[in-house]
Amino acid sequence: MVTLAFIVVANIASTAISLVLAALFTFRWLSGMVDRLVHVSIGLLLATALLHIIPEALAGGISAGALGWTLLVGILGLFFLEKITLIHHTHHHEGDGHQHEHGHDAQEVGRGAYPILVADALHNFTDGVVIAAAFLVDAGAGLATALAVLAHEIPHEIGDFMILLNAGVSRRRSFLFLLLSGCSALLGGVAGYFLLASAQALLPYVLAVAAASFIYIALSDLLPELMRRSSLRNSLPEVGYVLMGVVIAVIAASIDR
Repeated sequence: MVTLAFIVVANIASTAISLVLAALFTFRWLSGMVDRLVHVSIGLLLATALLHIIPEALAGGISAGALGWTLLVGILGLFFLEKITLIHHTHHHEGDGHQHEHGHDAQEVGRGAYPILVADALHNFTDGVVIAAAFLVDAGAGLATALAVLAHEIPHEIGDFMILLNAGVSRRRSFLFLLLSGCSALLGGVAGYFLLASAQALLPYVLAVAAASFIYIALSDLLPELMRRSSLRNSLPEVGYVLMGVVIAVIAASIDR
């Protein structure tokens, strides 16, 4: 039950902290602070996936071939899912313009953003399962994974805030909606604990999918934005922040080992 308590606390903390910081970044603070966080997130995600989650999956009994296939299917699955989501967003925004032409109010426009909340809830549920799987390995893995989830959730939640605000949803309602969708992380954590505790054979595969998710997010969503900047003066600090994320992941993963 101690592990379950860690899972619950980690999911509540990562959800609450990421949402509050995302709201502050979106409503008050400078975008430059978000950039620094993105740099740290890349290091955290990659180091957690490559240095800890994948080795733990191999130690859990998954074969190298099965690990490779799981990583491949996970990365391609996330790619196809994101493509479908982007197509939906594009269709939705075209619909928004049509609605504005006919004078629909902001609340009606806001309805079109609700699929974003459903997608966010599913994403948070998955994060909860991932955190549970990591804590079932050991506390260090759980902490490192929770930090990685927290780091990548802040830019993600900022994007959700911007989508909801642009769709006509008020700041207060946007925060409440995202808070409700964030509660699915706790459900995912509890469900993951009971499912994986009774089906230990699934744990290495869940860890492999988690690693695929972290690698995909770091390389497809976060890193391309930084690669557009060619100035050496700007690049050196960015590399430093990425390495900072690696160091944080290594320190967190070393706990309870």
